[in-house]
Amino acid sequence: MSRVGKAPITIPDGLSVEISDDMIKVSGKQGELTQQIPEGIDIQVEDSVITVERADDSRQQRSLHGLARALVNNMVEGVSNGFMKELNIVGVGYRAQAKGTNALELALGFSHPVQVEAPEGVTFDVPEPTIIKVSGIDKQLVGQVAADIRALKKPEPYKGKGIRYVDEYVIRKAGKAAK
Repeated sequence: MSRVGKAPITIPDGLSVEISDDMIKVSGKQGELTQQIPEGIDIQVEDSVITVERADDSRQQRSLHGLARALVNNMVEGVSNGFMKELNIVGVGYRAQAKGTNALELALGFSHPVQVEAPEGVTFDVPEPTIIKVSGIDKQLVGQVAADIRALKKPEPYKGKGIRYVDEYVIRKAGKAAK
């Protein structure tokens, strides 16, 4: 039995969970998310607890059991609290500027500024020119947008310049040895 899959999910107050055929819909104060339920996975809502069960012990069902529970848990967490990824820009002249809540203009040492548009459901916040906060209710989307921004200028190992996650540690290499 999957340790992740068998753990129940408690539904906070103010959230509504609807299950139809092969879709689950979670609505809350932050918004609304829907997810398709894999075949053979059964989701039940009783009182204020969601349980995820599988049809049999086949390899496919075992692998989908924990995944389905994690996805539903991320939906519940997202519509109740939301998710946020924080990025740090390191480098002389490297900076970010907000263009509203859904666009960024980044100066990353290129000959031109880089424009980044947020997809629907994701917002940007730039409290300082070197810090970008990506937030939204969909964990997968927030993580993907943050990874796409980081990929514009990955941290390099010699000086550490680039875009990195706030809690990321960049392993530094020694430069050329002087004579």
